[in-house]
Amino acid sequence: MSFRRPALLALLSVCAYAAVSTVPAVSVARAATPASAAATDASAVDDPGPAYGPELQGFNYPAPVQRFEFTSQGVPLSMAYMDVKPAHPNGRTVVLLHGKNFCSATWDATIHRLNDAGYRVIAPDQIGFCKSSKPEHYQYSFQQLARNTHALLESLGVSDATVVGHSTGGMLAIRYALMYPHATQQLVLVNPIGLEDWKAKGVPSLSVDEWYQRELKTTADGIRRYEQSTYYAGQWRADYEPWVQMLAGMYRGPGKQIVAWNSALLYDMIYTQPVVYELGQLTMPTLLLIGQKDTTAIGKDAAPPAVRAKIGHYPELGRAAAKAIPHATLVEFAGLGHAPQMQDPDAFHKALLEGLAAVPTNR
Repeated sequence: MSFRRPALLALLSVCAYAAVSTVPAVSVARAATPASAAATDASAVDDPGPAYGPELQGFNYPAPVQRFEFTSQGVPLSMAYMDVKPAHPNGRTVVLLHGKNFCSATWDATIHRLNDAGYRVIAPDQIGFCKSSKPEHYQYSFQQLARNTHALLESLGVSDATVVGHSTGGMLAIRYALMYPHATQQLVLVNPIGLEDWKAKGVPSLSVDEWYQRELKTTADGIRRYEQSTYYAGQWRADYEPWVQMLAGMYRGPGKQIVAWNSALLYDMIYTQPVVYELGQLTMPTLLLIGQKDTTAIGKDAAPPAVRAKIGHYPELGRAAAKAIPHATLVEFAGLGHAPQMQDPDAFHKALLEGLAAVPTNR
């Protein structure tokens, strides 16, 4: 990984972006330090669409975005989050944790449904993702992300919450619940990854540098094809497209290299830190909401055919997790994939609200 020509590239990138953006230049400059001398490639030319800043500047969220400023590992960081309070509060708070290829904005419909039912909703973008900081050097771990999230909640006066995690956010939610059981009233896992150990099952290791080179090739078409086959069980609708452009736009903008570098570090974290072995230690009521058509498995495309055939089987993974977790309730969505909250919002939110209501406000 080379950081040899960052200053000039950062200056040129920021100037170019500032010329076409209403985002203050200082905001872009803070996060737009490239992580590679390769400033452009053919994929950027062949992938027309909106260009966003490295902290997703230019992409609108469904609620006002606030920032939690803190220092971690000696680095000043800024965590973006939405804190949406209901008109008629029921006394409970729900924390929504997004997945690897998602942002807190993708919880839009869920935020509104929960608010309507009286829940306060806090939806952060984790460090390394979306509108939050993307540091050049950071030791990513689920423990660290859990600590960051807990510090955010403490700063907001939240000491007890229902934690909802989707995809990679499910791995984080499990780690958070293991570290802070007394602050986790209820755990909800929406097609979480990490319910199997891909490394142990034969998925080959990729270096951070290999992940980085893969991430530099990210395009809207590649995102769309992957999401259609994995997230939406082969289906596609126009309302999925803004989320494709949300991700692809960061790879068209001036912060492409630092976005790709952080993504590579995060993939390494996901691959090397399985949570499946600790499911039996969860003590709180846990709701599993599992789309049965999901086939997600990290590094699956790099694995030999025999390994690919035995990973990412969510009907089996969901039932095994429900058996391993002491106080688990499993809800299966027969025709849905990796993102049931987006593919069938009505069915998903009905199951979610019923599951939340089953847990008393005061434990």
